[in-house]
Amino acid sequence: MQHILVLGAGLSASYLIKYLLSKAPEGLFTVTVADANAETALHKIGNSTFGKAIGLDASDTAKLNSLISEHDIVLSLLPPTMHPVVARYSIANKKHFISASYVSPEMLALHTEAEQAGVLLLNECGLDPGIDHASAMKLIHDIQSRGGEITSFKSYCGGLIAPEYDDNPWHYKFTWNPRNVVLAGQATAKYLHNGQLKYITPRHIFEQTEPVSINGLGNYESYANRDSLGYIIPYGIESAHTVLRGTLRSEGYCKAWNQLVKLGLTDDTFVIDDANAYTYREWLNAFVPGNDMSKLEARVATHLAMDANSVAFQNLVWLGIFDNQPILQEKATPAQILQHLLEQKWKLKPAELDMIVMKHIVSYTLEGKTHEVSSELVVKGEDEVYTAMSKTVGMPIAIAALQLLQQNITLKGVHIPIHPQVYNPILDELKQVGINFNEY
Repeated sequence: MQHILVLGAGLSASYLIKYLLSKAPEGLFTVTVADANAETALHKIGNSTFGKAIGLDASDTAKLNSLISEHDIVLSLLPPTMHPVVARYSIANKKHFISASYVSPEMLALHTEAEQAGVLLLNECGLDPGIDHASAMKLIHDIQSRGGEITSFKSYCGGLIAPEYDDNPWHYKFTWNPRNVVLAGQATAKYLHNGQLKYITPRHIFEQTEPVSINGLGNYESYANRDSLGYIIPYGIESAHTVLRGTLRSEGYCKAWNQLVKLGLTDDTFVIDDANAYTYREWLNAFVPGNDMSKLEARVATHLAMDANSVAFQNLVWLGIFDNQPILQEKATPAQILQHLLEQKWKLKPAELDMIVMKHIVSYTLEGKTHEVSSELVVKGEDEVYTAMSKTVGMPIAIAALQLLQQNITLKGVHIPIHPQVYNPILDELKQVGINFNEY
C-alpha cells in the first residue's frame, strides 16, 4: 500500500482530494489530508475509508518532517513560501514532491540535491502555470516534429465568472485567492515583441492591454504576466520573435482597475494603524489632493483625469470606496482594506459557477509557408466548492501523482510539466473529465 500526503485543504484542493479518493480503491493507496484546520481536512475526505484527516501547523517542522517520512509522495498546496521547506524534507526522506506554484530561486537551488536523492520536485503543475505548459508543449512539439519553426507564441488564461452569473459591472468575481488578484501586476512584466525586448512597469501594466477573442464567448482583454522570457529556452522556441503570456479579464476591467492602482489603493507596502477609525470615503479622501469631502467624487475624477460619468469611474463608485461604511480592520495595508471590500462585492454566491478560459496562439513557418494555430480551453465549475479553478488546478497535480506511483515518470530533480512523459498522461486524463482543448 502506497501513501499520498496532501498538505493544505483549501478551496483549490477540493477537486484534487475528490479525484484521488475516487481512484484510491483501484490504485491501492491512501490519501492523508493535513491542514491547519482539522475539521476542514475531515470534511474534504468525507466518509472515504482510503482517506485520513489530520490537523497540522506547517511551522511545526518536526511534525511536518515526520509526516513526509511516512508517505511516498507529497502534494503541497501550502503558501508558496513553504514549498522549499517541504521540498527539502522531501529530499531528506527521498519522497517525490509536487506543487502548482512557480519555481522559485530557492526551489531551483535544490535541483542537484534532488537528483542525487533520486527525487522529483515537480512544480508549476496546476492550471496557470501547469495546464498551460502541458498544452503549449504538446502543440509546440507537434509543430516541431513536422519540421515547423515557431515564430510567435502567445498564451492567455483567466479565472472568470460564468456568463450566466455575470451580474456586476466589473464582470468579475473571486474564483481563487483574493489577495493574489489584488496584488496582481505589482512586478515588472517582461516579454518579446517582434524581436524586441519589452518591459512594462507596474504602474503601466493595466494600461497596456490587448484584445483576445474566444470562440462562443466573445471578446476579452489581457494584461502581460511577470516574465514571459523565462520560458523561451524551456519551451525550445528560441526561433520565436514574439513571446507573451498574459492574464484574461472581461473588457473594461483593466481600465477601471488601473484607477485603483493610480490611487494607491492596491499598495501593500505600509500599514494604516487606525484603519477602523475611518469610513471608506474618509480613507479614499486621504489618497487624493484637497479636503472638501462633499466634492470627493469630483476631486477623484480630476485627480485621475476621468469623466465622472464614464463606465470606469462608475465601476469605482459601485465598489463602495465612496461610501460612508466604516472600515472594520484595525491595522491593514491599503491593499488589505481594498481586498476586504472586494470580498463582499465580488463574492461567488452559492450555486454560482466560475469559468476558466485559456488560449494559445502559435505562428510558425513550415516548408516556406506561414501558418497560425489557435488552441482554446473553456471549463465551467460544477458548484461553489468543486469550481473550475479547483478542478483545473488540482487535477494535473493528482494525475502526476498517480503517474509517479505507477513509476511512469522517471525524471529527477526540479522540473515543470514540459516533458512528454509528464504532459501526455495529464492531457489524456484531463480529456476524460471534459477538460479538452479545441484547435483551429
